[in-house]
Amino acid sequence: MTVVGALLFIRLGVWQLHRADFKDALLRRYAASATAPLQDFPKVADTPPDDGFPRVHVSGRYLTDRIYLLDNPNHDERGGVEVFVPLALHDTQKLLLVDMGFLPGNGTGQEPQLPALPSTEVSLQGLYVPMPPIGFQMGGNALQQQSRWPKKSIFLDPVDVSHDLHRTLYPRMLALDPDPASIYVRVHTLDFSSMPPARHRAYAFQWFTFALAAVVLLLVLHRKRGPRHR
Repeated sequence: MTVVGALLFIRLGVWQLHRADFKDALLRRYAASATAPLQDFPKVADTPPDDGFPRVHVSGRYLTDRIYLLDNPNHDERGGVEVFVPLALHDTQKLLLVDMGFLPGNGTGQEPQLPALPSTEVSLQGLYVPMPPIGFQMGGNALQQQSRWPKKSIFLDPVDVSHDLHRTLYPRMLALDPDPASIYVRVHTLDFSSMPPARHRAYAFQWFTFALAAVVLLLVLHRKRGPRHR
């Protein structure tokens, strides 16, 4: 039992180390993508690489009356919203969700003022990245319960957004390149806040410690004892 338990703990520790290395590689690949050459969006639109983040160029028109706000993402202590706007492309009914960036709050609890969006065709470039992570939302679909725009939610489920717009979304979103002239804060990264690489390594250390403890307990409990004297 000690051998089986120790091997299991070691295997779990090695798995955690592999997960940490995998996420480190993803973060490096994501950082390198920010300066990668631009690609045509149709080449990666429906089948993006699983472990890649293409930098693409796309043109279309914003649905200026269909804005979504991700409430208080982890940017700073003042609060604020991440702004998402659907983009209608040519010759397709699918919509591309565009991450405009983060608008910081002013510490008063009031929503920041959204800048006006162009109603004409725009040419955009940025990273084609996975949708924001989602979690359990108390009360069900918050978007269906709102009738006024922009709509706000603490999670932005692409399935809920698609149902809300009555249109199909592309499997990923466009995170726009940073723009010094823009009011939006665009510091994009992969969201590993719940389980960053460092935490995987901490769990690996924990599993290896369990394996060592199992062996030590075996040796202590089965050490040779001298004769007992009355």
